[in-house]
Amino acid sequence: MASAFSVFGRILKMGHHPNTVTFNTLINGLCISGEVKKALIFHDNVVAQGVRLDQVSYGTLINGLCKSGETRAAVQLLRNIEGRLVRPNVVMYSSIIDSLCKDKLVAEANDLYSEMVVKGVSPNVITYTALMYGFCIVDQLQEAIDLFSQMVLKNISPDVYTFNILVDAFFKEGKVEQAKHVLAVMVKAGVKPNVITYNSLMDGYYLVKDVKRAKDVFNTMTLRGVIPDVRSYNIVINGLCKNKMVDEAVNMFEEMHQKNIVPNTVTYNSLIDGLCKSGKLSYVWKLIDEIHDNGQHVDVVTYNCLLHALCKNHDIDRAIELFNKIKDSGLQPTEYTYTILMDGFCKVGRLKKAREIFQNLLIKGYQLSVRTYNVMINGLCNWGLFDEALAMLSEMEESGYNPDAVTYETVICHLFEENKNDMAEKLLREMIARGLL
Repeated sequence: MASAFSVFGRILKMGHHPNTVTFNTLINGLCISGEVKKALIFHDNVVAQGVRLDQVSYGTLINGLCKSGETRAAVQLLRNIEGRLVRPNVVMYSSIIDSLCKDKLVAEANDLYSEMVVKGVSPNVITYTALMYGFCIVDQLQEAIDLFSQMVLKNISPDVYTFNILVDAFFKEGKVEQAKHVLAVMVKAGVKPNVITYNSLMDGYYLVKDVKRAKDVFNTMTLRGVIPDVRSYNIVINGLCKNKMVDEAVNMFEEMHQKNIVPNTVTYNSLIDGLCKSGKLSYVWKLIDEIHDNGQHVDVVTYNCLLHALCKNHDIDRAIELFNKIKDSGLQPTEYTYTILMDGFCKVGRLKKAREIFQNLLIKGYQLSVRTYNVMINGLCNWGLFDEALAMLSEMEESGYNPDAVTYETVICHLFEENKNDMAEKLLREMIARGLL
């Protein structure tokens, strides 16, 4: 940009008159460099010199504001230019609609869509795709389908991104046949599936536990010349781990290395979680070393997986070492981290230590979850401390937390085991009254 403005200065010194294309080029350069505020200042200076900018200028500024997260400022700019400087066009409206949808302000985006139609600005494929995406992320799939139908009726051809949104949304709702139908329509329309399409298909099949079809999609993708990206491998590795096929997940991870695809935090977390749940902790430590060697950071989610595995195996001393390592690395343990450790202490009968952690969480002002209370109540029940468990149940309710089915079932089962049937039946009636059974 410094060189671009140097050339601009030279133009002025030579007595030439810059035109709108010159100004638009500089405005665009500032915006794509992330210097939207400088672009706005430059705009103000140019306009102050009596220069009249065009739709491209304002479309660029509005898009720049949206890309930098300044959606409200983009809307304000649209209102400022409307009827005074230039006529808003589809690019301006689409940029703002897209940004509003990404912020989940879908009702506002839909209002703006209606406004542009009323004002005679015809939506294009980008407008429809952005709004459809918005409807899908707020679970209004039917509205997205209706919009797709409107789009087709107006002879606006959906592109690969439009189809991808519907395929992904149908799979996330578990509607496999509808997703396959959209894919068939897409192919019939001559729109070639891309890596995002295949990723959505694989993700969807893993969601409904159809591992065979998910694998077939991955193989079809490579056969058709679509190169899998890091997200493709993340979906496969996560899907295999969730279906307890950890060895295959490790093979896919090794394949990533062979193809020079760099694993990211999601890759490592998915694989580490799968390995921890299958008890293959030695490989986990190798992966953590690899993360450090790659210059990446191990996040608290990764450590939580390993901590959970250690506590599950009653290896509480190593769990304490790991917990201290988390704190020493500068990471902030989450409420879930503490809950895992509390559960570990409860399992080995070190209730005093579990209570200390619980009290410290309260003192430090953590917003405890029902899960945290459940861990503590279960630990007390397992070691026969029913009075304390019932006291914590009361304390939980007094603190504004509603016990869930797990809370009640934990206490009721232990009470029945100890032949404290009257107390158990009383809680059972309370559970039914709350609609938890």
